[in-house]
Amino acid sequence: MSLARLGQSLVRRLHRPLHLPPPLPPDHYATVSRSLALIHANTSVRGFASLAYNGGGVISGKFGGPSHVHTAQILELAVHLNHARPMSSGAGAAPKPPSLSEGVSFGGYKVALKADMPSPGFVFEPYRVPEPIPFWKRLFTPSGWSRTKEDAILQFMNAFTVSKLRKKIGYNKKQFQEQAFNIYKEVNKLIARGDIPSLQKALTDDMHSTVKNEIRKRQSKWKSVHWELVEPAVSIRTLKARMITLDKNDLNKAYVQLTLEFITKQKFEAYNSKREVVSGDKSKEVLVKDIWVFERSLFHPGAYWRVCARITL
Repeated sequence: MSLARLGQSLVRRLHRPLHLPPPLPPDHYATVSRSLALIHANTSVRGFASLAYNGGGVISGKFGGPSHVHTAQILELAVHLNHARPMSSGAGAAPKPPSLSEGVSFGGYKVALKADMPSPGFVFEPYRVPEPIPFWKRLFTPSGWSRTKEDAILQFMNAFTVSKLRKKIGYNKKQFQEQAFNIYKEVNKLIARGDIPSLQKALTDDMHSTVKNEIRKRQSKWKSVHWELVEPAVSIRTLKARMITLDKNDLNKAYVQLTLEFITKQKFEAYNSKREVVSGDKSKEVLVKDIWVFERSLFHPGAYWRVCARITL
């Protein structure tokens, strides 16, 4: 398969408008208490703040029918494919990881507890674990050739998104992962404390609404909880990078979504109104795997990274 044909195929794929699925029922999202009950069973579980997310669904529940949002596309991507120019490895200074519980800056800009930062309200191409395929099948079967082509397209989409981030904000993988880990840690702490107002800075509107409902459900069952993250993280991986453009003629009017996997050790314990332990054991470490989606606008002044979804595979 020639590089030019691959480029043409990728451009055709990306030029299709995105159609959003119908909203999910309110009971689709798993409750926090369900996740925490698994911790009590000493199993490897999703994190304290994890919510169930259907890869084919939407977070907001407000979108239905055709959307005018387009994926990153057209001439600049075609130039990348046909000329195969290497991406620059240089990166500007990354912003200091924010402290969400204080009125500090995000991305170098001072923000209030409630920041007016719009969001597309959905996750574009949610991450799924790739299906294993034997090497011989890739080489000698039509289905293997098709899979190889599809994988190449997805990798080009990742590379293009990262290239745009480097140009616009001086993206650096290691520094971003450190910043994302600090957000992950702070969000979990705020959820454990039930600090709904402070969470509003770190989450998109739809995510904040969902988490707020989960906190209230938890508080109706448990009076308080103890949550602790054992540092450092076991591992942090960037799984996917996607860009959502609002104007197909202007790639700078876009949102970027980066999907990260966190594997950490955590401690949890829940109490009733008499301060009696009713779930968990804070003396025990539990291995937890979370997949979170971080989102940032490339065109809003004062934009910074926020959590827009948490995915359950």
